[in-house]
Amino acid sequence: MQYNMSSKKPKLAYHQRTTAANNKNREETPASVVEYEYTGRDHHVPINVTHVRIHSSVTTIEVYAFHNRGRLEEVVLNEGLAAIGPNAFMNCNNLQRIKLPSTLTEIGHSAFEKCRRLEEITLNEGLKSIGAFAFQECSDLRSIKLSSTLTVIHDGTFYACSSLREVICSDGLKKIGSQAFWNCFRLESINFPSTLTLVDDYAFNECKRLREVVLKEGLQKIGDRAFDECLSLERIEIPSTVNKIGQRAFRTCTNLREVILNDGIQTMGDNVFDDCPLLDRLIFASVSTRISNIISVGQVEVGNKIDVIMNDVYRGYGRRPLVRRGSELSVSSVLGGGGNWSEIKQCLNQLVGLITYYEVREATTLFELALWKAKINHAEGDSADRGACRVEVPGPVKDTILQYLR
Repeated sequence: MQYNMSSKKPKLAYHQRTTAANNKNREETPASVVEYEYTGRDHHVPINVTHVRIHSSVTTIEVYAFHNRGRLEEVVLNEGLAAIGPNAFMNCNNLQRIKLPSTLTEIGHSAFEKCRRLEEITLNEGLKSIGAFAFQECSDLRSIKLSSTLTVIHDGTFYACSSLREVICSDGLKKIGSQAFWNCFRLESINFPSTLTLVDDYAFNECKRLREVVLKEGLQKIGDRAFDECLSLERIEIPSTVNKIGQRAFRTCTNLREVILNDGIQTMGDNVFDDCPLLDRLIFASVSTRISNIISVGQVEVGNKIDVIMNDVYRGYGRRPLVRRGSELSVSSVLGGGGNWSEIKQCLNQLVGLITYYEVREATTLFELALWKAKINHAEGDSADRGACRVEVPGPVKDTILQYLR
């Protein structure tokens, strides 16, 4: 979208009326109302304007159109408006609510920055872009519902919205940008859609009341310090699709008690869980379940072989960052928040290979049993020779299958 940056400011006619309130017990106190119709052409908006109506012909509100109009209380936007330019309503400290038309597709960067009394704004369906820092420091904004046509929350869009308690995201959202909700310290809940692939650096830094975060399958990356100082966060489960967690991503989450990791993480930055004093469970849930399943069918020796692998990988270490308690595979506090992740990943890959070997071996046994049962069912009931009905997968076939997993 191209915006008119013209420096011309010819004065246009506007209507000003003054109202007076009479009180028998007090001196008369005048209160002025300044009304203005915005046409979108070269203009000079009165500095003391209080009420604005956008002309029906306007499709774009230009850059800085109402910047620093500190008395502006009400704006009536027209159907047909497509774009609100950068900084258009910046520092309009008395603006409390605004209704966006259904035709709006773009809000420019810093468009409503520091509109500190803005309590309510409804984002229309069809809105495709909200620029960086568009609602920065809108300190009275309490709730926001994002339209399904919005795919990106840009950097700092809701930075320091200190009264924001709830954010409702719609499917279609793919990225939450850097610092998008930094220092929204009253934010308690946000739903993450399954379409989300990136939570960028500092996105929820210092969201101190954020208690629950449910990340969905499909998410690929959690950026540096994305949830740093989320003091109320108690549990986090990392989806299997996440392949990178940035440094200090969950640092100083002082109430964090449990983290469920996945074995698909390729890169983990330094000090990811640093200064999380209550964290006592950092487990690989899916791998632990697979170990439990193998042991439950009688393959008890797999536990000893897991210990052998871990001893080999961590020979020479004072303590092992990867530990096993029964079938549960977890990360110990020696991890230091991710500093030894490359060693953990190396060990994890070997363990997954071992588990897969036992799973396939067990699967061939089950296949033999299924063939045996089917042959018995086709024989003559109780008179059938059950031993003669037994079918085995030939040894060379088993060896061919399993040799690729050893």
